[in-house]
Amino acid sequence: MTKSKVQPGYDPACRDCPRLAGYLDQVRQVHPDYHARPVAPFGPKRAALLVVGLAPGLHGANRTGRPFTGDHAGILLYRTLHRYGFASHEGSSDPGDGLALIGCRVTNAVKCLPPQNKPQPDEVRRCNRYLAEEIAAVRPRAILALGAIAHRAVLMAVKLSPGRHRFAHRAVHELSAASPATRLFDSYHCSRYNTQTKRLTVPMFEAVVRDIATFLRGAR
Repeated sequence: MTKSKVQPGYDPACRDCPRLAGYLDQVRQVHPDYHARPVAPFGPKRAALLVVGLAPGLHGANRTGRPFTGDHAGILLYRTLHRYGFASHEGSSDPGDGLALIGCRVTNAVKCLPPQNKPQPDEVRRCNRYLAEEIAAVRPRAILALGAIAHRAVLMAVKLSPGRHRFAHRAVHELSAASPATRLFDSYHCSRYNTQTKRLTVPMFEAVVRDIATFLRGAR
């Protein structure tokens, strides 16, 4: 286990998953100008909303070093976050674009690029301690899980069984009996595949983020 973490939820030198570490080594050979390392979370250290994606995309976060930056998925995500007051503007093409998140932080269930964008269950489990640390440090009132894998990773991070809450688009789950409780909001992932097949439309995704914004306004 590596010891070089610079913030909760992230270790820039982590190589705990042999398959992922080896794959990143290969990617760096083909694309020497890519980030091709674990991708740090993006946003303030304390935030009311924590967005949890799946993993960095090959030509997106794995290239740019910022979650959901430089690929198709980030277009819908940051545009929608901006619309509901969680981002300073809707651009997401480059880490130098000046984008700032407002009361929101974006991370991934798995911090390293997996082959075919499909992390194995043991890799999700191995990386989960970072997500658990991040949730504990950020102390969000709302967590947005993008897809079923992210949903299950959040449950694992807060020590709830996978069967406790079932993933469904626009579902909302109370994660504890404490008051105020953190709520988990589910959405299909804003990937190119989901948006092109219309499994996830712009109004569908905006509805989820609107639900979160409404909840957080009421929770103040």
